[in-house]
Amino acid sequence: MIETYNPTPLPDYREYPEEEMRQRADAFYAEIKRRHSVRHFSDRPVPRDIIERCLLAAGTAPSGANHQPWHFVCVSDSGIKQRIRGAAEIEENGFYGGRAGQEWLDDLQKIGTDAHKPFLEHAPWLIAIFAQRNGETEEGDRRKNYYVPESVGIATGFLINALHHSGLATLTHTPKPMKFLNEILERPDSERPYILLVVGYPAEGAEVPAHALEKKSLEELSTFV
Repeated sequence: MIETYNPTPLPDYREYPEEEMRQRADAFYAEIKRRHSVRHFSDRPVPRDIIERCLLAAGTAPSGANHQPWHFVCVSDSGIKQRIRGAAEIEENGFYGGRAGQEWLDDLQKIGTDAHKPFLEHAPWLIAIFAQRNGETEEGDRRKNYYVPESVGIATGFLINALHHSGLATLTHTPKPMKFLNEILERPDSERPYILLVVGYPAEGAEVPAHALEKKSLEELSTFV
């Protein structure tokens, strides 16, 4: 059954006076620039309902034809996290052992990463984000999804922001290839692992590389015409 265009009034947009807009923009920038990728996590538990609320925020992201081509698998089980770490470190050993070019490895030295990924077990939550090439209609028929990488990337950004806003630290982890996630998490071949998001509280004394604090200026990152 083909759905037809059925508009509804814009439900909850809010407009603010210009000065309040500036204040809100400044406040958001001040908060979001405190977000840092963390590689040292505490094993302190994080309640599931907080993760659920952040996922609902991610689910509001725009997507091609509103097909919402994403699926989030949230892992807290220690045995599954151990399996994920083992499989990820196999791929990472291959990457650091020769698969990556020297230029890439030189760049990674600035942030101090290697094939050892203990955070995959230490953090209370791993969220495996899958991109769905195809979806399903209400009648159970196969449906093509559009702008899948773009849509999933935006939803991932929403999720990272929501987790940060809630007071949690995150790390985007992307071992290549990540097909092992389909097997371990029992996801269909039609879904492509997009990012493995590590979530929790920073460990006591957690550090971040100084290089990661260097961000482009407004003049470097934008052009107004």
